Amino acid sequence: MNEIPGLDLDILSDEPANVATTIQLLILLTVLTLAPSILILMTSFTRIIIVLSFVRTGLATQQMPPNQVLIALALFLTFFIMAPVFSEINETALSPLFEGEITQEEAFDRASVPIKEFMATHTREKDLALFMGYAGMERPSTIEEIPLTALVPAFAISELKTAFQIGFMIFVPFLVIDMVVASVLMAMGMMMLPPVMIALPFKILLFVMVDGWYLIVKSLLLSY
Repeated sequence: MNEIPGLDLDILSDEPANVATTIQLLILLTVLTLAPSILILMTSFTRIIIVLSFVRTGLATQQMPPNQVLIALALFLTFFIMAPVFSEINETALSPLFEGEITQEEAFDRASVPIKEFMATHTREKDLALFMGYAGMERPSTIEEIPLTALVPAFAISELKTAFQIGFMIFVPFLVIDMVVASVLMAMGMMMLPPVMIALPFKILLFVMVDGWYLIVKSLLLSY
């Protein structure tokens, strides 16, 4: 009966090759653990999920739509928006790597170019200069020269600002409805009746009449 091979993670081994392999494996496991967070910050997911959350908050519908629905919608919209970038990465980096035409280092360099171009397009110069200046880096002449360590956080805060700007525009009509309902109730002397209870149906009615989900998704797609 053959024995099942074991995995030795001895980092105190006297053989340098074994120690290097163990450290590489630990680093790989760490990267795989953080991969979802890294991918979220490098794609359009951040802006989409924040805007959809603003819509739900503006409607004041508590947990409707549920978090699972919003996250699933944000993921599929992200895949749709990032499809050209992922396709280019597959053609220039992944396919040649799987066929043995290039090394892993070359594949990483090729894969970083499309994602850098996407992030740089939607990153404000002010945000990028903040991280580049803090790290003491010189102004890059091309997008390829921008390090991911500076580009990813700059892209993230740029996405946050854009998402909050869109969220503010979403809140305005809902705020107007709240103010109108509150003023009418106060004029009628019904101060004990919560305005939110009366405004909620009008918000939902307005959102449905203008086809709100279509407009929100269309705005998100056009923003890229």
